[in-house]
Amino acid sequence: MTGGGFTVDSNGYGVNARLTASVVITCIVAASGGLIFGYDIGISGGVTTMVPFLKKFFPSILRRIENAKNNTYCIYDSQVLTAFTSSLYIAGLVASLFAGRLTRAIGHKSIMVLGGFTFLVGAAINGAAFNVEMLILGRILLGFGVGFTNQVSGIYLSETAPSKWRGAFNTGFQLFIGIGVLSAYVFNFFSAKLYWGWRLSLGLAAAPAIIMGLCALLISDTPSSLVQRGKLEEARRSLLRIRGVESDIEAELNDLVKASEATSAVNEDPFKSIFERQYRPHLVMAVAIPFFQQLTGINIIAFYAPVLFQSVGFGSDSALLSAIILGSVNLTSILVSTFIVDRYGRKILFMEGGIQMVVCQVAIACVIGATLGVSANESTSKGYSILVLVLMCIYAAAFGWSWGPLSWLIPSEIFPMRIRPAGQSISVAVNFVTTFILSQTFLTMLCHFKYGTFLFYAGWITVMTIFVALFLPETKGVPLESMHKVWEQHWFWHRFVSRAPPSDLQKPTD
Repeated sequence: MTGGGFTVDSNGYGVNARLTASVVITCIVAASGGLIFGYDIGISGGVTTMVPFLKKFFPSILRRIENAKNNTYCIYDSQVLTAFTSSLYIAGLVASLFAGRLTRAIGHKSIMVLGGFTFLVGAAINGAAFNVEMLILGRILLGFGVGFTNQVSGIYLSETAPSKWRGAFNTGFQLFIGIGVLSAYVFNFFSAKLYWGWRLSLGLAAAPAIIMGLCALLISDTPSSLVQRGKLEEARRSLLRIRGVESDIEAELNDLVKASEATSAVNEDPFKSIFERQYRPHLVMAVAIPFFQQLTGINIIAFYAPVLFQSVGFGSDSALLSAIILGSVNLTSILVSTFIVDRYGRKILFMEGGIQMVVCQVAIACVIGATLGVSANESTSKGYSILVLVLMCIYAAAFGWSWGPLSWLIPSEIFPMRIRPAGQSISVAVNFVTTFILSQTFLTMLCHFKYGTFLFYAGWITVMTIFVALFLPETKGVPLESMHKVWEQHWFWHRFVSRAPPSDLQKPTD
């Protein structure tokens, strides 16, 4: 790196380009879609420990808490309560599949604005709710907002960021998720002291939605999206802003036009094209990576962290404070990933994080099993509760610099333009449907599996770490336009892909 410039990669783009303020601001705004997602992940678990909230909507759970003889594992086992948390993800699933087609028509920027507005309405309904039906309706609208923004944020980042730093910029989405989760934990801690605090916590979800929606209005769409919609002059201006050096713009623009024309000439539905044999590796990763990410159990712990800490011996305030500590560790580890992902690569972080999470999950199961046992009629001692918190923090750190940001990065960078919206939609949809199933069943699983729940997740983390070691190619520093090469050179996937570059990635000829 010399004088603020950089040499990007073998395709010749950005040889003299600079890391412009425009590209930084644009990527921050795109990544802020994670803020509304993270806030929503963190807010629900804390709210469900607030006595006024339980008294109004779930009095049966409050009675269980007051009954000291109840099995600690089963206090919060309520399908209606889990529906409050998980209904968002069914709505997100529907929105993400619909957003893939809508993105091609109106662009990434418009989808972000639409997602922010929908989330804003959902937050308002939740904050004003007077019955369970209103709560779930608000969560469904939140789900539509999250579904729209999650579908487009990763692609926006990958299409805008320079190849050299694509990993660092893309981890910004997970960074904002971490900021959202931590903010939710902090708001819950202070609002829990107010009788109407649950309304404040739920209603404040409107704040990140307003921030993201307004900021999205101020940035331009990605050059790829503009080219696909025939807006070549706008695409040229967008490239000039984010690349900073006009001499490189035309070559890159010409390649985008070539790719768009090749995609249009094929004139096939990308949701059909992605099932072609040559895209088999992409489809497998679009499904496997988000599926495995949720089977780390991280979102379940994020949803129910205060509930979980209460179950192992912390009081209500201590449980909320412990969740703040957990969220802080996760956020710090995401920052670590931002600085090392483009230096050491994706695979090594995936594998190291997986091993660390397995060890922690097994250790948590052993500690809870040894102290609470199967019946769990009494809470464990303070010392063991702190040990569980420490182990969860080590586990959260491993997730934060590995499967957290990388599970959003990999699907956003591996798809060629022809199937990119479809691939990202499938990836986000798998994430949502898996999250829905796990969040809807976790409290029941905790009640029946007890400490074995953590062994369940440890087993899945073992499987996914082996999967990454065998089947995920390294994509560090590879330009999006040259990504087909990583599949051609892979020991397993090369049999599915052609040695010639896919038609929508052909380089322009003189």
